Amino acid sequence: MGREKDKSGPLARRPDNSAFKQQRLPAWSPMLTAHTVLPFFYLMSLICMLLGVWLLLTVQRTQEIKLDYTEAGTCDKCFEKRKNVSNAGEECSCTVIFSIEKAFKGDVFFYYGLKNFHQNLRRYMDSRDDGQMVGRKANLKNPSSYCEPFDRDQNGLPIAPCGAVANSIFNDSFKLTYYGSSGDPFPVPLLRRGITWYTDKNIKFRNPSLGNMTLAQVFDGTAKPLYWKMPVYELDHFNPTNNGFINDDLIIWMREAAFPNFKKLHGVLHQASEPFTEGLPAGNYGIEINYNFPVQYFRGRKEVVLTTLTWFGGQNHFLPIAYLVTSSLTLLISITLTVVWYKFGKDGKNMEE
Repeated sequence: MGREKDKSGPLARRPDNSAFKQQRLPAWSPMLTAHTVLPFFYLMSLICMLLGVWLLLTVQRTQEIKLDYTEAGTCDKCFEKRKNVSNAGEECSCTVIFSIEKAFKGDVFFYYGLKNFHQNLRRYMDSRDDGQMVGRKANLKNPSSYCEPFDRDQNGLPIAPCGAVANSIFNDSFKLTYYGSSGDPFPVPLLRRGITWYTDKNIKFRNPSLGNMTLAQVFDGTAKPLYWKMPVYELDHFNPTNNGFINDDLIIWMREAAFPNFKKLHGVLHQASEPFTEGLPAGNYGIEINYNFPVQYFRGRKEVVLTTLTWFGGQNHFLPIAYLVTSSLTLLISITLTVVWYKFGKDGKNMEE
């Protein structure tokens, strides 16, 4: 009976008498003294400072110009016009004139930007059908319930592409013009294809298989999103191969932004002809804008961004400043600890025992 009690008692549940189970394995326990900790703090402060200065100099080599065209130039009339929903179908164009003081050398990227537009809301982000976007014909005729109420039009036809994300696509268009020293206008050529991520263009977004049909025939029986002016298979009149779900503008818009203020790539300068072989020359420029996207309803702003890039990216000062702030705080802590050690523990009795 005594043995049976031992098997079911606390002694029976005791771990084996091994180095691993009894936690007797050899281990290294560092002695944190002033002679080891303080040099480490000073070294980390120096490393963060060097990285911060290096990244700051790198960022400052980029050139950038931002133009808020919400009500700039002649766009104030279009801004007022878009306040009335009944004018949504009417065309409105405006022009913004600006100048570049110093030439933009190298690759120049053209972005459009929105402020106070929240693409990161959960219901907004879920309002899409990824099955449609990869070209599944079953989803083309039967959109996902996540797209409601943007899944079917008033006649019951399935919408392609469905959902709130596609329905709210940014639809302003731009024409950039350079006025040379003689005042003659030079249209600035922008590459409008090949500006998406490879995985998006070739994996995540595909048109349904055509077979012997045209793209319009494949999408027959579907309706365009409520606020679109044209069906998805006619998004690019100049490049028929850039239509459907593989349209670059659609793909870029469907990648939701994480913050309410964001910019998305619209085009890249095509450096094939004069005077743009080395970038954007200094001088006067004009942007003709087909003003369609309303921002009054969410108190937003619209802007155009022209920028050059480095290996680090665009003109983003967050990381350099973060490194410099970290370096300053680490240096301050190091000096404080050094003073404390010098006054109270230099003899080793208080800090090294």
